[in-house]
Amino acid sequence: MFDEQLTSQEQQMHANSARRFEVIDSARTGSPFDQAVIDADRRWTGLDQEDAKSELFDSKARANASAYQRNIESYIGTVSVPVGLAGPLRINSRVGTTDYRVPLATTEAALVASYNRGSRLLTAAGGCNARVVAEAVSRAPVFAFEALTDAEAFADFITTHSDTLNSVLAGVTSHGQLLSARPVIEGNHVHVDLRFKTGDASGQNMVTFASEAICKTILELTPVEPRYWFLEGNLSGDKKATTQTLGDVRGKRVVADARISRDLVRQQLHTTPDRMVDYWYASAIGGVMSGSTGIQGHFANGLAALYLACGQDIACVAESATGITRLEKTEEGDLYASVTLPNIMVGTVGGGTSLPSAKACLDILGLAGAGKSTALAEVSAAIVLAGELSIVGAFCSGDFAVAHHSLSRGEPQTRRK
Repeated sequence: MFDEQLTSQEQQMHANSARRFEVIDSARTGSPFDQAVIDADRRWTGLDQEDAKSELFDSKARANASAYQRNIESYIGTVSVPVGLAGPLRINSRVGTTDYRVPLATTEAALVASYNRGSRLLTAAGGCNARVVAEAVSRAPVFAFEALTDAEAFADFITTHSDTLNSVLAGVTSHGQLLSARPVIEGNHVHVDLRFKTGDASGQNMVTFASEAICKTILELTPVEPRYWFLEGNLSGDKKATTQTLGDVRGKRVVADARISRDLVRQQLHTTPDRMVDYWYASAIGGVMSGSTGIQGHFANGLAALYLACGQDIACVAESATGITRLEKTEEGDLYASVTLPNIMVGTVGGGTSLPSAKACLDILGLAGAGKSTALAEVSAAIVLAGELSIVGAFCSGDFAVAHHSLSRGEPQTRRK
């Protein structure tokens, strides 16, 4: 009996071993999905956190494992963030008028409600105008020399060889274009501000690869050899708020504006254009006192929620959420409102835009794929304008705390008088 039981156990062990071998062997020669799942399972075995695994590595995260391979390392699953819908948001662009339903991913109660209110206000006013007015993505390598005279000679070389540098791009990408190569001398260092157009991609990787190829060509041709160099010298403003681009551009410079009647302001925001302009003046002074880059209420809220929903590089919100909000009362007593955002970094191809949930959100907007990045940048500005109008209106009417109590805590409140 003991021998029979042992034989049975041995047979079972051999069968399990054979199955494991088949899975591993198919992973080596089969689909990327198999290997991605095996690798994730191995990491979870090391973590020994079954409850966490069931939440992060559910059936959908397992099924989509291979889709994330170029977007994440050491993959163990996905995080679910709730997505809400704001709109309709009417945008009058160069190519016509479109009503958008805007997906926003956030964990902050009252945020989607606020952007939804602002969107509906703009739509009731006939929509907002939105335009991409400038475009350039920069990378700024830095070269170090022995002395200022060497740096000057190198800068002269860069200025006179821009056509040569532009020709390098063809070997790196068919979608990018070098707009300019501007040398900036600092002591015996030269920062080279390389500016590109990146088509429908956000372009962070594109400009990195292109800049490295350009730097290698520079090193082959330069009459003055640098002591050392770095691919980025921190002049570009990549993923940080800078005053440099406030009056310029990094990514897409987008402007949106609208005129809203006094009656609409009263009906939907429960305040007046006069009081909203009063608030804008007070907040502008407050922004100056605090050292803010630009003058605005909460650009980061809408941009972070939109970027997260649509597969954008969320860290770019650090630079994208700089800009200027302006409110004025017209001669007729209506409200004029505008937002200017010089650093919108969005794309509709590449990066995370093809991942399942991001593609779904871009499909809701009708902006997935080539030829749609300009429209997505305009949506970014328009949703920010909606949010600025809503939050300023809430401060002016006394609804700000009321809304947060009501929506985040379920506590009915009374608007202040």
